[in-house]
Amino acid sequence: MVAIPQHIAVIMDGNGRWAKQRLLPRTAGHKAAIARIRDLVSHSAKVGVQALTLYAFSSENWRRPRSEVSAIMSLMMTTLSKEVASLHENQVRLRFIGERSVLSDTMCNAMAQAEQLTAQNKGLHLNVAFNYGAHWEITQAARILAAQVAQGKLTAEAITPEHIEQHLTLPDWPAVDLFIRTGGEQRISNYLLWQLAYAELYFTPTYFPAFDTTAFQEALDWFAGRERRFGKTSEQLQTDGI
Repeated sequence: MVAIPQHIAVIMDGNGRWAKQRLLPRTAGHKAAIARIRDLVSHSAKVGVQALTLYAFSSENWRRPRSEVSAIMSLMMTTLSKEVASLHENQVRLRFIGERSVLSDTMCNAMAQAEQLTAQNKGLHLNVAFNYGAHWEITQAARILAAQVAQGKLTAEAITPEHIEQHLTLPDWPAVDLFIRTGGEQRISNYLLWQLAYAELYFTPTYFPAFDTTAFQEALDWFAGRERRFGKTSEQLQTDGI
């Protein structure tokens, strides 16, 4: 039986460099990435992946040129209006993770409406990390637990990893099984640091706008060949499988 990751996280890197190679503005790369996102969603649902989490805009991406940030925000709104109906029709449940306080009211409302529309869907869970950073996420969880300790609802000694997980952005989903980063960089970039603790890390030089279904399946095949020991030895795994 081929191992299928339950939860895949993707850093969709290389959009700007893909566009530059073609003498196009960086924004053209972001627009081209939309088709690849459709491929990932469709293929994930087809092979039985349960959750797909995409890094669309990091908390550090605000440092990019203002024109590019503005274009990404506009593209996000356009994509939401065009794609949500199709996602809903295909039973995809959409959720956004990240800090929304600095986003426009219009975008926050669009996100909330998309989440509400798809909340009862039973198919693939699509999580979009937008204005997200793992340091922010873990800090938020720590603040909540600190407040509970101050209120006498919890003691510091009683805090467990499970308590922290309850206050992260995806508390109802298992940890990430497969992490994919396109574009050639080999770092995690403040993405789902807690959830990636035991993930298999797959790095590819392919720019995201060129990361089609075939490339995605290659990553899945690579994952299927990994031996996931979670601290055990290979011999123990063989014994457990008997």
